Amino acid sequence: MDLRDLKLFLNLAESRHFGRSAKAMHVSPSTLSRQIQRLEEELGQTLFQRDNRTVQLTHAGEQLKTFAQQTLLQYQQLRHALGQNGPTLSGELRLFCSVTAAYSHLPPILDRFRAQHPLVEIKLTTGDAADAVEKVQSTDADLGIAGHPEVLPISIDFMPIGEVSMILIAPSLPCAVRTQISQPTPEWSQIPFILPEHGPARKRIDNWFRHHKLTNPLIYATVSGHEAIVSMVALGCGVALIPGVVLENSPEPIRNRISVMDNMTMDAPLPLGVCVQKKRLDEPLIAAFWQLLR
Repeated sequence: MDLRDLKLFLNLAESRHFGRSAKAMHVSPSTLSRQIQRLEEELGQTLFQRDNRTVQLTHAGEQLKTFAQQTLLQYQQLRHALGQNGPTLSGELRLFCSVTAAYSHLPPILDRFRAQHPLVEIKLTTGDAADAVEKVQSTDADLGIAGHPEVLPISIDFMPIGEVSMILIAPSLPCAVRTQISQPTPEWSQIPFILPEHGPARKRIDNWFRHHKLTNPLIYATVSGHEAIVSMVALGCGVALIPGVVLENSPEPIRNRISVMDNMTMDAPLPLGVCVQKKRLDEPLIAAFWQLLR
């Protein structure tokens, strides 16, 4: 195997999606599939379990992931030692994001950054994604991953890194809420909703209520953090509109208790990105991170 094979494998191990990894690595899905098959033949082990919905690492795949991360990091450190990457940066960079983003979007970004700047210490804090912009404004964090707000503060710069689609989720296990949504024409005004306290996703939900003419929706609870909302839906407390990536990265026992309601009209996907104070873009660590995003 070579470094290119390890990079392809590592990207797929992070994304768990052949199409997304092929696009990110600028190869065709068939080429990516052949490269993975070649790795599996070379190692004599199955690296991924595949079905129509998911791609999961096997135990051998987890071991190769650790090896690939260490090997690529050591290679980049060697390049630094040989002086091929310019002046060495060091110090602490403070990042803020949701637990979901820490699984879904941050790892490949941090892998690239740490490979280029191995002496920089990353301090990660997780919380409600709706608080990311505020954390950056208050300098509690240097950078944050957030959904693009309706009005971006003039002091904040925003670098898109992806999009997240909103989905309507409901309990899949027998309960009163499940009975209500299973009706041919659900009476939405009588169905309890679980909402985020604030943030861009809350704005999308308010738009959904207006579209469905729900002037006085039944609110079961407002909750900080989409991960907690998913758990409450799984317990049968109500239904919720959430970013689909949150459900995708939820633990399997939780996902098994959730159903996604199809054929529901949703707004356009929510832009996701990294935010920073504009006046801090000249700071060396932040400038290096920002350049990597470009």
